[in-house]
Amino acid sequence: MTREEVEAIALGLTATTKVVQWGESDVYKVGGKVFALCGGDGLAFKVSPVGFEVLTSDGLGRQAPYFAKGHWVSIPLDRIDREDAAGWLATAHSLMAAKLTRKARAEFGLAPKA
Repeated sequence: MTREEVEAIALGLTATTKVVQWGESDVYKVGGKVFALCGGDGLAFKVSPVGFEVLTSDGLGRQAPYFAKGHWVSIPLDRIDREDAAGWLATAHSLMAAKLTRKARAEFGLAPKA
């Protein structure tokens, strides 16, 4: 997987923005909240507690550096399948979007469908 492929997937998610910060990292945000970053040769993203256990216990990923709390995983780009990345990024996006206020979710077009 390449950084360009990560960017295409991440920016395809509703209300996602990208900034370059923390050196040369591509940082993806929803409503100002970081849900993933791609830098060097790895992708770090937010996961659920169960997702954290699965991805770190099988050796695919590890605890993301600098994200000691909050269930973040880092995986080398060369070990990531595009389909898996799309699912992981969509989940990370929804986990962080859920932390936004109801008003902010509505403003960003993230309000649940009735």
